[in-house]
Amino acid sequence: MAVRPSGIHHVTAIASDPQANADFYLNALGMRLVKKTVNFDDPGTYHLYYGDRAGNPGTVLTFFPWPGAPKGRLGAGQATTTSFSVPEGSLGWWQRHLAATGIPSTRPAERIDEDVLSLRDPDGLIVELVASADYHDTDPWDGGPVPQEHAIRGVRAVTLTERDYEGTASMLSGKLGFELVAEDAGRYRFRTAPGTEGVGRVVDVLADPKAPSGLVAAGTVHHVAYRAPDEQSQSDWRRALLDEGVGVTDIRDRQYFRSIYFREPGGVLLEIATDGPGFDYDEPLLELGRSLRLPPWLEPDRAQIERSLPEIALAKEA
Repeated sequence: MAVRPSGIHHVTAIASDPQANADFYLNALGMRLVKKTVNFDDPGTYHLYYGDRAGNPGTVLTFFPWPGAPKGRLGAGQATTTSFSVPEGSLGWWQRHLAATGIPSTRPAERIDEDVLSLRDPDGLIVELVASADYHDTDPWDGGPVPQEHAIRGVRAVTLTERDYEGTASMLSGKLGFELVAEDAGRYRFRTAPGTEGVGRVVDVLADPKAPSGLVAAGTVHHVAYRAPDEQSQSDWRRALLDEGVGVTDIRDRQYFRSIYFREPGGVLLEIATDGPGFDYDEPLLELGRSLRLPPWLEPDRAQIERSLPEIALAKEA
């Protein structure tokens, strides 16, 4: 097919306590809250978006924090790890910073020529920091507790855990246009095609025939979104997937981008999201994330929605 991915747009996960979630990603990881809105399909819960200064595509991790949500189970048919790029030489700083904030981290053996720091968020979501010399076309946030020289550059990769490696590999290298570039102890690394640069270019598939089935709930990834530069490219991609017999949703308006959804053979929910309009669509860049934003069709219910949502205390920006 002619359409090819240019990298990850965002990753969306599920949390329980919105305050604990915000404290971790703003204060421990030093990301910026670029949008505070609601789940458009369930406006009784927040949809929180964290990213770089502008929430550029490829930097964003989002959450549906349902208070009291049951704990999920990591397993087959899930994106089980989200990895962020940080500058080379930064992992020592990150180890000291995380230890000072009381967050345990481990530095596992080097993986496919990468130096990795692994940790978990308050709900158990696995997060990795990967030292990377790759080109980063992003704008690191320096308004929090993490100095810009060590700040997260963007999403580097996701790891999909699969019982049937072959089916997932076939879709990645066939319908989705990734290339297999490395293999190590059951971990298969795919990258976007040569000529694409920036963050979010890597997908690791971890083949584990004995993995239990994953359960999507708090502490797990809900879906992984890939980038389409514009609506025409997204429409072309949708048509190509349909022609290949893949079940794809209609195009959905997410206010800050347009989305389509489908599942890969192992069961992971994937999304194709447009790069625009962007998170400054409904508020100035300097004010991103400071107030609750609602799409026009939910504005008539603002008072009711605000009453149903718990307060989130945000630290002042530096």
